[in-house]
Amino acid sequence: MLELEDALTRILAGLPKLSTERISLNTAHRRFAAQTIIAPIDLPAFDNSSMDGYAVRAEDVALAGVENPVRLHVIGRVAAGESFSGEIASGECVRIFTGSPLPRGADAIVMQEDTRSDSNDTSEVEILDAVKPWENVRFHGEDVKRGTPLIQAGERMTVGRVALLAAMGLAEIEVTRRPRVALIATGSELKESGQRLEAGQIYESNRATLAPLIESAGGVLKIFPIVPDHPTTTRNALEHAFAECDCVITCGGVSVGEMDFVKSAFEALGGKLDFWKVAIKPGKPFVLGELGSKRLFGLPGNPISALVTFLLLARPAILHWQGATETGLEKHPGTLAEPLNNPGDRRHFIRVRSDANGRVFSAGIQASHALSSLANANGLVDLPPHSHLPAGATTTVLRWE
Repeated sequence: MLELEDALTRILAGLPKLSTERISLNTAHRRFAAQTIIAPIDLPAFDNSSMDGYAVRAEDVALAGVENPVRLHVIGRVAAGESFSGEIASGECVRIFTGSPLPRGADAIVMQEDTRSDSNDTSEVEILDAVKPWENVRFHGEDVKRGTPLIQAGERMTVGRVALLAAMGLAEIEVTRRPRVALIATGSELKESGQRLEAGQIYESNRATLAPLIESAGGVLKIFPIVPDHPTTTRNALEHAFAECDCVITCGGVSVGEMDFVKSAFEALGGKLDFWKVAIKPGKPFVLGELGSKRLFGLPGNPISALVTFLLLARPAILHWQGATETGLEKHPGTLAEPLNNPGDRRHFIRVRSDANGRVFSAGIQASHALSSLANANGLVDLPPHSHLPAGATTTVLRWE
């Protein structure tokens, strides 16, 4: 039985690289950069105004005030997207708008609210407040210098990063291809939602739980029908899934019961099993298998075990496959509002709810089948074996949403 870190190391170390592709920046959100992107231009590309108002020489209006306004001659107007060809001399100004290039000779912008003019005579304006040199001016290159690394290879394209690249004039970027992921639930007791249950049957929920998590991690998801517990049926399902996808995630059928056929069916296809036990609770029976360059992630059938093993072992693989440099769950500090205990000999990932003040509560029943506590949870706390955390202890909450 492997420790969690050892299992994860073996999973990530053996993953082959996926190919890259050029895509439109408009579709790049949440994708992973395949190479470092360098700024091709300065941002801003020129000195410009951060306000609507008047471009002035600061020394001309140093004594301006409401009681002693300074009158300036307006020699022109420059809107965003235009430029002013002249140069401002002493006693002159230029009407200017946000984003407009700063005219030569000007070194400050007076806000429109601090001026007074006659609508019938726009050749003169009264300045009602002083400005300091370079006040309300955005400087050429103050945001980004040309040649600066903007995004490193393996970083995820967030809304902010997409916005930055768009402002740089980039239309396309190189990203790593998204892995194709098959999702299969096994078990003769399982029925699809909406179907009638017979005695001993239950509704299948693991695919609905994992599907959005796979997609949010970047996987291109294909959901397969429920597979009953039969060796030939299981083998055929795996064969079809591997033919279409880079990896297959199964739920159920990976333990040591008489009706657990995933491991033997996978080996019958020529697959090689790497390991199938991890020292965590819930989720000990997790299978890693290799079929050429493709991978099998065999999750337990119990819904919480399936979720935890996906989050800790399969999700990092999907992200790493895309070149992601950060593959772990987000960590948030919290303070226990009640004690948490782990008397067992495996690390226990306890479902918790963290409120807006950072107080952390148990989400309820911690059994691996209990979905009510999952519905109430927004994170996990990693509790070491044979440990006790009292109320008031600081802890770390692992968040998946």
